[in-house]
Amino acid sequence: MLCGNPQISAYSVPTHGGRSHSATLAFAMTRAGMRTTLCALVAVCITAAAPKGSDVQFIPLVDAEPILAAVPDLVPEPLRGLGRDGMAGAWMGWVAQRDSEIRARLERGDEDTLTNFLLFGTSFTREPRVTLAALSRANGKPLDALEAGSPLAGPVRRRAADLVASAARPEQNERLRFARRILERKGYVLKTREARPKAVAYLLEHFEEVIRENDRYAELLKEAGQYKDRNQELNTRSTLFKARGVSLDTSWQPNLAIELSLGALQQKGLLAPASVRRVGVIGPGLDFTDKEEGYDFYPPQTIQPFAVFDSLVRLGLSSADSLEITTLDLSDRVNDHIRRARARARTGTRYTIELTLDPAVPWKPEAVAYWKQWGSQIGTRAAPIQPPAEIGRIETRAVGINPAVVLRITPRDLNIVAERLHFDDLRDRFDLVIATNVLVYYDLFEQGLALQNVAAMLRPGGLFLSNDALVEVAGAALHSAGSATMTYSDRKEDADYINWYQNSGPAR
Repeated sequence: MLCGNPQISAYSVPTHGGRSHSATLAFAMTRAGMRTTLCALVAVCITAAAPKGSDVQFIPLVDAEPILAAVPDLVPEPLRGLGRDGMAGAWMGWVAQRDSEIRARLERGDEDTLTNFLLFGTSFTREPRVTLAALSRANGKPLDALEAGSPLAGPVRRRAADLVASAARPEQNERLRFARRILERKGYVLKTREARPKAVAYLLEHFEEVIRENDRYAELLKEAGQYKDRNQELNTRSTLFKARGVSLDTSWQPNLAIELSLGALQQKGLLAPASVRRVGVIGPGLDFTDKEEGYDFYPPQTIQPFAVFDSLVRLGLSSADSLEITTLDLSDRVNDHIRRARARARTGTRYTIELTLDPAVPWKPEAVAYWKQWGSQIGTRAAPIQPPAEIGRIETRAVGINPAVVLRITPRDLNIVAERLHFDDLRDRFDLVIATNVLVYYDLFEQGLALQNVAAMLRPGGLFLSNDALVEVAGAALHSAGSATMTYSDRKEDADYINWYQNSGPAR
């Protein structure tokens, strides 16, 4: 069964989430990526986790059995019709295969990120940015985006040519090196002039493919809104991106909804002062081309682990000298980024996060206040990088994160659908797990497996917070503890709906 109030838009004005958390094309989603409500849980016994002394393990069949029974129509074809013995023999092979397939989706997500970079970037071209407003003003149907006469045709084609030329000599620009890797992975050797026109054609082809894909999502959402069955509508919304590439792009806004939820949990007595010591952040995301408008005038950065740290200390739920955060992500780009930050922190180097705010957006006062105070508990004000003139007027601020805080963030390679951390000492499980705009990339069956893995990493009484609608299974160890809604601006559907679930299962 599904429950909740997800708000999803395939075409939105700014931006899922988002990831703060893992995410999606900027013009494909609302700011949080998927404005979904976490509803349900599948879980088993639970208890808490920490980065030390832990191992990554595939989900065992015993934990998958409640999901297999709850959604029999969604059981993958290779597993259907197997008896108990047959399932026992096939399960681990299927999990390993599915793990590889999900990880392969990162490549498609990288290509979507490259399209964001193509449209919004300023580091490789003098051409005007193709903003969300420009996309929405384009004449004709989305399929005509590059047709002669389309206002997008000229700018996008020229930007594609400039991107390929710049990627051929990326020098120290991390984003251009990324673009070059993607293009070379597709077979375009940019050292040769003959390959460059083909690389440009690929960029344009993928741009049109993304436009067509977004059009399909818009139709699915339109149809979902006409369903008489609320569960059917929610099913469509909560699994909208189940076949899409897994994207990493993110933004700062969902973290405000998380802080609001943490404060509300504290007021309700579900979180006590100084009670949160170990936290898991699933899919922290990487601000490569920010989901808002794809800014690229500052280095790539990860936001959510530090945002959660900042909020927990500000609210008195954690102590800065004892809090440990483990990021759980299947992306080498995310994990390597955090490892490099930790290596620099060991030499005393701060990790600087750049924050932007568009003054033309009708932000809610709470959003502006959060933006202005972000990072006050974990760092000090730094001089922000000034944006190029072509971006227009935006407000900027920067925070230099203390090296000691950076060293309390530990990355782990983990696919939440297939894997979990195993802890020899049950007292080391997580007090809190957070996942925003992550599970929308999976179908109901895979969401169920993911929740079983979350449950196995939480301590008794531990909490799970998410903004994705999930599967509810009878007998689950996680139970609803309430919810919170945060509206960021006066723009349509510019909000996050965070539901809270608490583990009531016994330790095992």
